[in-house]
Amino acid sequence: MDRLIWTAVSGMNASMARQRMIASNLANAQTIGFRAEVMRVTPITLEGPSLEARAMTDAEVHGAIMTPGSITETGRPLDVALQGDALLTVQALGEEEAYTRRGDLSISPNGLLVNGEGYPLVGENGPISLPLGSDVSIGPDGAVLVRDKANPDAPPQQVEKLKLANWRGSTVLKGLDGLFRVEGGGALPRDESARVLSGSLEQSNVKPSEVLIEMVEAQRLYDIRTKLVATAKELDEGGASLMRMS
Repeated sequence: MDRLIWTAVSGMNASMARQRMIASNLANAQTIGFRAEVMRVTPITLEGPSLEARAMTDAEVHGAIMTPGSITETGRPLDVALQGDALLTVQALGEEEAYTRRGDLSISPNGLLVNGEGYPLVGENGPISLPLGSDVSIGPDGAVLVRDKANPDAPPQQVEKLKLANWRGSTVLKGLDGLFRVEGGGALPRDESARVLSGSLEQSNVKPSEVLIEMVEAQRLYDIRTKLVATAKELDEGGASLMRMS
C-alpha cells in the first residue's frame, strides 16, 4: 500500500504547487506586463536493487506564457509598451541582467530610470541615469530623449538607449521576483528591430475566466488524490485484518 500512498501524496504536493501558481496568476491579473506562469510536472521513479514501481511527481514553475497582453493608452511619456517579443532589460538585485515586459517607467529620486517595481532600466552603458528636473521621453527605437526645460524650443537630445532584448532561441526562466533570466546565466542579445509604443502600457496576459476554471480543476484533482490515500488506508486495514484472522 505504501506505493499507492507515495504516488498519491506526491500528486497532492504537485496539486498544491499548481494551486499556488494559479493563485499567483489570478493575483497578477491586473499587473502591468505580467506573464502567466506555467508549471512543469515531471514523473520520478525511485530505483533500487529490486523492482520499484513507485512513480512520484515533481512539479515546479518553469516558465511563462509569452503571448502579448492587451495594450492600453495612458498618455504618460514614460509609459512604454513593447511591440513583438522583445523584453526590457533591467538590473536585478544581484546586479545581473534580468528581463521584463513591465513598462511603467519613472525617474527615481537619485535620477535612475526605473520601472514600476523599482528595477533600474539598462541601456548601452549600464543603468540609465538622467538629469533631475528634465523632460524625458522614449523614442520608437527605445532612445531615451531629454529636453532642457530652460530651452523648450530646442530639440530633445538622446542620452541613452534602452536595451531591448530578444529571447527567441534562448531558454529563459521566470524567477520568484517575476523577472526573466537566461537559464544557466548570461545575457540576451539586443533586438535592433524591436519597437516601443510610447504613452501606452501592456496589460497582464492572464485570462481570469480560464484561471478560475484551472483552479476548480486543480481542487478536484487534489480531492481525488486525497481519496486515494483514504482508499489505501482502508486496503491496508483490510489486509491487516485478514492476517489476524489467519
